[in-house]
Amino acid sequence: MTRLNRRQFTAVAASVVAASSSRISMAQSPNEQLGVCIAGVNSRGGEHIRGFHKDPRTVIRAIVDIDEEVGRKRAEQVKQEQGKAPEVFKDIRDAIEMDGVDIVTCATPNHWHALMGVWAMQAGKDLYLEKPISHNIHEGRALVAAAKKYGRMFQTGTQSRSSSACQDAVKFIADGGIGEVNFARGLCYKRRKSIGPLGDYPIPETVDFDLWSGPATYTDPKLTRERFHYDWHWQRHYGNGDLGNQGPHQTDIARWGLGVDRHPDSIISYGGRLGYQAERNDPDYVDAGDTANTEVSIYDYGDKCIVFETRGLDISESMGKEVEVMFGEGRGNKIGVIFYGTDGYVAQTRYDYCRVFDKEMKLTKEFKTSNVGDAHFANFIDACVSRDYGSLNADAMTGHLSAGVSHLGNISYYLGEQNRASAEEIAAAVSKVKSLDDNVTTLERTVAHLKANGVDLDRTPMALGPHLKFDGQAERFTNNDAANELLSREYRKGFEVPSADKV
Repeated sequence: MTRLNRRQFTAVAASVVAASSSRISMAQSPNEQLGVCIAGVNSRGGEHIRGFHKDPRTVIRAIVDIDEEVGRKRAEQVKQEQGKAPEVFKDIRDAIEMDGVDIVTCATPNHWHALMGVWAMQAGKDLYLEKPISHNIHEGRALVAAAKKYGRMFQTGTQSRSSSACQDAVKFIADGGIGEVNFARGLCYKRRKSIGPLGDYPIPETVDFDLWSGPATYTDPKLTRERFHYDWHWQRHYGNGDLGNQGPHQTDIARWGLGVDRHPDSIISYGGRLGYQAERNDPDYVDAGDTANTEVSIYDYGDKCIVFETRGLDISESMGKEVEVMFGEGRGNKIGVIFYGTDGYVAQTRYDYCRVFDKEMKLTKEFKTSNVGDAHFANFIDACVSRDYGSLNADAMTGHLSAGVSHLGNISYYLGEQNRASAEEIAAAVSKVKSLDDNVTTLERTVAHLKANGVDLDRTPMALGPHLKFDGQAERFTNNDAANELLSREYRKGFEVPSADKV
């Protein structure tokens, strides 16, 4: 098969787009369905299979996975469900050349998201892309530009945007239900165990590691993690830690409820990958992950503020009264957003459930829904049929801004990784940072949480990142050249994510 390079791809894209759009408009016939290609089917991709199979307007025509065994098993599953097996591919470039594919969905590792999305839209396909839609700021901007240039429907996989519970709660906030609201706290109190010690581990025999690496610079195939298919999340070469994994769901809701549709003006983060030494009773233990499992990021938007807290160790205490009341005391994950109003609070505690509390933290109102994932897929398919980009609940810019919150927070943390600081030094720094939170109290709760998990902060202190100033229009830092270097990455030849003006 002759493969187009990027320049050739771009040159023919306009005609492909026109042909694809024409085919989609005819798909409203009851006898014709939109053809779907699902890429990355080992984990989250299974939900894509379920969701698109459930909607009668779509049929799954292709499966893409760099693990041949995973792809084969998923194709057999699809055959059992819809009666006909999809074609199976290892390379997305082959799949998008296939006739009958109108939609590409992507649930691959993060480092593949943007390039796969750009290629799909250049080939005239509509795109459903899991969060975070990008591995860095540069990639998110490229996706926004590609969706606009090629006229593609683009849905970000932040399902809460299609949750009627969240929609009703956001409207309640906008209508003044809890008074003036300028501050939101995002929570990812989610237990994450160590991914194992550093070491050399074999690649699964059915995995094409060269293709799996894709845009990321190629590393020695002898990996540094035991579990290949999920724990890339905690290695920054491929993933973005929990600030970039779980975080985009909650930072998206926080931005939405605050009415913030831009990047923050400044960012500072502190934290570390801590606690695994105590769990293993080995002070010299080194976990294979290099993203933070404990991280607090403060985002200043001028008159609004978001604070995001990542806690990857056991949760049993040191949470703060509002978290204990709204999310429940004791152990267990606590994931969501709290909006602080002059007259009360709104807490999003599940994708399908939001609650309102008065100033005394007494429950006064609830918003509930169900089938959030199905509603989000349906909203995307509606747009693919109608060709109404404005009807999308989570378009490319929405995905870019919410992923950007995570990227900017991680940049501060990564730059501060060698700047190990005592709790007192961190308190002195964050007390000077503009915020609508009590920064020192949040730090104190974080320290108490770490100590409760056996962390010796004298031996393994937290890292304190620099306070970064950001020009959201230019998407550049104004006070730190090293931070600007982390807005993009080094790409492998043939897998470069183009800049926004060259998509």
